[in-house]
Amino acid sequence: MRWPGDGLEGGNAVAGFKFPAMVVCRVSDRCLRLSPMPTSPPPASWVLHDGAAGNRRQALALADALDLPGNETQLEHNRLARLLAPHVFPGAARLLGDDFSQRLRQPGPQLAIGCGRLAALATRLARGAGHRAVQILDPRLDPAHWDLVVAPEHDGLRGANVIALLGSLHPVDDDWLAGMRSHFASIGDLPGPRTAVLLGGPTRATRFNRGALEVLLAKLEFQLARDGGSLVLCGSRRTPPAWAPLLRARYAADGHRTWFDASDGENPYAGALAWADRIVVSPDSVNMVSEACATAAPVFVAEPDRATGRVHRFLRSLQARGRIRAQQRELDDFSVTPLRETARVAARVRERLGLD
Repeated sequence: MRWPGDGLEGGNAVAGFKFPAMVVCRVSDRCLRLSPMPTSPPPASWVLHDGAAGNRRQALALADALDLPGNETQLEHNRLARLLAPHVFPGAARLLGDDFSQRLRQPGPQLAIGCGRLAALATRLARGAGHRAVQILDPRLDPAHWDLVVAPEHDGLRGANVIALLGSLHPVDDDWLAGMRSHFASIGDLPGPRTAVLLGGPTRATRFNRGALEVLLAKLEFQLARDGGSLVLCGSRRTPPAWAPLLRARYAADGHRTWFDASDGENPYAGALAWADRIVVSPDSVNMVSEACATAAPVFVAEPDRATGRVHRFLRSLQARGRIRAQQRELDDFSVTPLRETARVAARVRERLGLD
């Protein structure tokens, strides 16, 4: 079935388009972008997302790595748009919100960067309006509808304009980690070795239930009895609410820190990554595992075989590369190389779209 607007809008996917050159000057750690001519401002990046934390984080991470000035638009949630996205249909732009439809009419060039299914509709509309479009995650439609598609290897998407990456995009690099160590300096005062524990929860693809949680904790407590140290245990939106009071009570003693919601204060997740001597992650979240693997700490995934489908393929790929290991009772250190895919992908985007 063909939908209205399903033509390959925008012409050649990657050729024939050059953004104006830029000169970048660093002054006190700040970048001043200077156009060579007053009439040739640098291109603007336009970050589009549906408000989901993971989608927003990936789109912003790529825009930041490209180092272009820009703005961010959170798309409105409309039932019809969510149902039909990423297919283009009459009146679609209005359903995504006034902010989006107004910016869509602004002159280019803009580089629209979207993540998620709803954003795939928005980036298609942006491309049809004459802007360049980069879509993150498999849009479930022919990639030729976008200038570039950035998709995880485990999605299995192929195409001349597809850039594959291992895991997900994120901001974690050496500078980010240094900044988080400074911001969360108190975590550095916890007894070592410090173990960051990143907890998700059960999903359709991963059977990480209460029993799996108890196995994870039993192994952690064996390690604490053997080596001492402390835990920084962070829940997520996926963590079942019933787990929070149990874990707060279990690790209320001095030397540990837990976080599950705003009642626990500021989320120390970034500080846990930055200060961790080792990291234990539940097997349900590609984003959390990817960010853990961007640090220099060994990463242990709790019962990775509980994951199925694409998540399981992702974890198996990391295991084959030696970047993660299954959590055992003994969390012995092993040599790692931080996985930094965001910078590599940004370089490919610059090359393919002529941003240099």
